[in-house]
Amino acid sequence: MKRALIASALIAVAAPVAAKPSLRDVPEIENPLFAVAVAKEVSDHCDDIAPRYFKGLGQLRQLKARANALGYSDDEIRDYVESKTEKARMRAKGERLLAQNGVTYADPETFCAYGRAEIKNNSAIGVLLRAK
Repeated sequence: MKRALIASALIAVAAPVAAKPSLRDVPEIENPLFAVAVAKEVSDHCDDIAPRYFKGLGQLRQLKARANALGYSDDEIRDYVESKTEKARMRAKGERLLAQNGVTYADPETFCAYGRAEIKNNSAIGVLLRAK
């Protein structure tokens, strides 16, 4: 009995610690962060729509707190958010979403139409925007 208990303890200590997934693979972090990024892009390209800064800032703080609660350190979160690779991936993802919804950089009104539709639908992106 003692040997079995000792063997179990040794196996538990020797077992590799499961690695946390990248924050991009954690939907409860990735999806709201993506919504903030798209909302910013819309407000940057449409003069008729403004970002809801405090709402966005509050959401970012909640995401950081949630990532911490999931076991991610402040350094891991900062590395993810500041990563050039992640920024490029997020930008490409956002550009695909916008293009799928008829938004083009050549026509700022398409950003406005998209933003107004998101606001009307009260979507995750829309709640971060307000019509001027």
